[in-house]
Amino acid sequence: MRQLVITLFFLLPLAAHAAGTQRLTQFFDKTTSLRAQFEQVVTDNRGQKVQEVSGTMQILRPGKFRWDYRQPYEQEIVGDGTRIWLYDPELNQVTVRNMSLAIGSSPAALLAGSKEVEKNFTLQDMKSSDGLEWVTATPKEADSGFDQVRLGFGKLGLERMELQDSYGNLTAIRFSSVETNPGLGQHIFMFKPPAGADIVGE
Repeated sequence: MRQLVITLFFLLPLAAHAAGTQRLTQFFDKTTSLRAQFEQVVTDNRGQKVQEVSGTMQILRPGKFRWDYRQPYEQEIVGDGTRIWLYDPELNQVTVRNMSLAIGSSPAALLAGSKEVEKNFTLQDMKSSDGLEWVTATPKEADSGFDQVRLGFGKLGLERMELQDSYGNLTAIRFSSVETNPGLGQHIFMFKPPAGADIVGE
């Protein structure tokens, strides 16, 4: 099931009643950093749950992010602005890729990327549901590995993220304890491979 996490990242006070695309624009205009807890559930094309994980995420725009998976296993995904590092403590393995090649039209680019989101994504408003304003972001690149990303904005700002991949899998992420523009040090987004770890990639 860990491969689903790897695929996700290697392929990723607001107005109360604004449309989804407007909320996304405001997110980029007003958010320089973000910290939140998350719960992630993946279901297959038959609607069967195949993965459930949780942890914390931190973003420092543009280009830096950190996702720490805590339950039911530990895993770190760190984007330092140049490269993306994925560390699996159990395997003692680090996978590294060049960020310019890995992030592109990925979900991570939506949250940690620049304001020029429409350069890589086609945006479309969706009907409000679950008390959230939704926007769909469809990647313009055909080989992005997923078909679309849906972002849900509520009173706390970004509260939900849903990704539909090319195989019919749905990754649903629910954010909580959201902090907008917390003071995040640059050291949070620096990664040094542990001694003895196998390093795979670039």
